[in-house]
Amino acid sequence: MAKKIVITASLTGVLATRAQCPYIPYTPEEIALEGKRAVDAGASILHIHARQDSGMPAYDIDTYRRIGEEVRKLVPNAIINYSTGAVGISNEERIHHVTALKPEMAALNMSSMNYAIYSPKTKEFYHDFVFQNPFKDIQFFLQKMKEAGTIPEMEVFDNGHINNASPLIDMGLLQKPYVFSFVMGVLGGIPISTQNLLHQAASVPAGSHWQVIGIGRKQWQLIAAAITIDGNVRAGLEDNFYLPSGEMAKSNGELVDAAAKMVRMLGREVASIEETRAMLNLKPVGQAAEAALKP
Repeated sequence: MAKKIVITASLTGVLATRAQCPYIPYTPEEIALEGKRAVDAGASILHIHARQDSGMPAYDIDTYRRIGEEVRKLVPNAIINYSTGAVGISNEERIHHVTALKPEMAALNMSSMNYAIYSPKTKEFYHDFVFQNPFKDIQFFLQKMKEAGTIPEMEVFDNGHINNASPLIDMGLLQKPYVFSFVMGVLGGIPISTQNLLHQAASVPAGSHWQVIGIGRKQWQLIAAAITIDGNVRAGLEDNFYLPSGEMAKSNGELVDAAAKMVRMLGREVASIEETRAMLNLKPVGQAAEAALKP
């Protein structure tokens, strides 16, 4: 039987604004509603950044708690994955919501890198910064995730970042199943191409669970390629605003629905939340929801 494909929804991010896409959710209630739309369309995992009501990034525990509570009201069995990526705040602040709220998964950025957006039209760089993640910081985040019972979702922005898992596995800080996300299309990281995807997929440890994250409209060619080689996929307004037709999506649900249709078009099936939990060795639904809401 062919492996079923897990779909993750990336609901909001921190960089995109309503000036760029009016459908970006900001408040906990809006993020939860987008999460329900995504789950109804086929997503099992909800990747969540917190926002202030104004749209600015939020890193406080209370905002993440409110988001988790609102999500559980609408989709109690969804798998919650909180971001830990940030620039300009302390390591403790980057991870404290994971320590306090114990989500089932959390993003773990696997290397330092230049991170930028470039406009060929204006010949300018936007969001030009260095995203710092030295090994000592990665070890710190891993230890906190281990204490919280949270699975690290290793976000790798280039092929060498995959190998950064090797010493952490050797130290016993990473346990199976190893979960990788290939983030492709960020300036400073690996460009989007099928050839690069094949190389990344061949570079992970045997038996790893991996997904592809394509930034921008080329996301769809990566999703199609990943499906054909048993890879999992991510879609959502954090990564890309546009449907395969070129029309702007009006919700995360529309983007996830397009990904699910692509899965089925290629002769595969979308994994249910329960099937995804089994793949990742996650707790039963009731225990997971209780842990997420525990103060």
